[in-house]
Amino acid sequence: MYDHYIALEWAKRNMVIARITGRTGFKAEIYEGRPRIPEVLGYLRRLNGSKALTFEESTGAQWLYTELKDEVDELIVCDPYRNHLLKEGPKTDRIDARKLAELLRAGLLKPVYHSGEEFLRLRKLVRGYSGVVRAMVRVKCQHRALMWASGKDAESGEITGKTDRFVMEGLDRMLETCKAEKARYEAEFKHLTSRHRLMRYLKSVPGIGDIGAVKIVAIVVDAHRFPTVRHFLSYCGLVTLDRISGGKVYGRKSPRCCRELKSVFKTAARCTIREHNDNPMRDYYCHLLNEKNLASYNAAHGVARYIARVVFGILKSPAKYNPERREACSVSA
Repeated sequence: MYDHYIALEWAKRNMVIARITGRTGFKAEIYEGRPRIPEVLGYLRRLNGSKALTFEESTGAQWLYTELKDEVDELIVCDPYRNHLLKEGPKTDRIDARKLAELLRAGLLKPVYHSGEEFLRLRKLVRGYSGVVRAMVRVKCQHRALMWASGKDAESGEITGKTDRFVMEGLDRMLETCKAEKARYEAEFKHLTSRHRLMRYLKSVPGIGDIGAVKIVAIVVDAHRFPTVRHFLSYCGLVTLDRISGGKVYGRKSPRCCRELKSVFKTAARCTIREHNDNPMRDYYCHLLNEKNLASYNAAHGVARYIARVVFGILKSPAKYNPERREACSVSA
């Protein structure tokens, strides 16, 4: 229990602070002011006793977290997707701040993990790389669409129209720029993995390369924040959740997950399966196909979960991948 439960609604033009204490019950005291960090710090420092603070995850959440975490006893950056109470009734900053403070006091907020500056830099690199890849895919799709619209083959056809050639030249320049930026990021990732011990350990897992290792470390940060490997697999989107009511099963659903990590493990599984040389992941894939009689896509999904389990073990107790211990990590598909 805390003496003060404080919620912060932060916007470009104004901010609203709602505070609930033991004296006021669930009646929130509202403070409005300009969105300035010194003003928030002054408000927090004037309060005596223990303090819990919350605000919703947003673009500036990491910056607010860094500036305010030392001023309170507990700081929760909450997941706005889970705050359905905020959708009921009229919506203003004052009402949202009050509802956040009520959810904080009731213990109903789901925190979003935040970390220090080192991992923030890695996350910025990963986001930048993902943006470059998406831009490259978009330009390639535009290139192919223009070829098809002109009745030309996408690989070998030549654009003849003056306007089409003008547009194609611009797409070609953008594509070359994207390729150069992608190569620049990949060189930085290679440099990072050569200096980071945990990333080198992750690269010992078949299917995990420089890019995958950087993404895993940047996103997971601390594997101990997941109580069990099942929680980690759910975060990676590699398991489904039961839907049960009244003792009856109503099917299964996919959890909200980190799509970046899911892509890393799915890509790693596909890479190891396609390799013709012997590796533990391909052996496990063949075992699922031949011994368990699974369909190929279910077997590939099982390999992705197996790789995720191995990665989780390396993150919790840093060491290189040892294929001789794979029996202990086997996972049912």
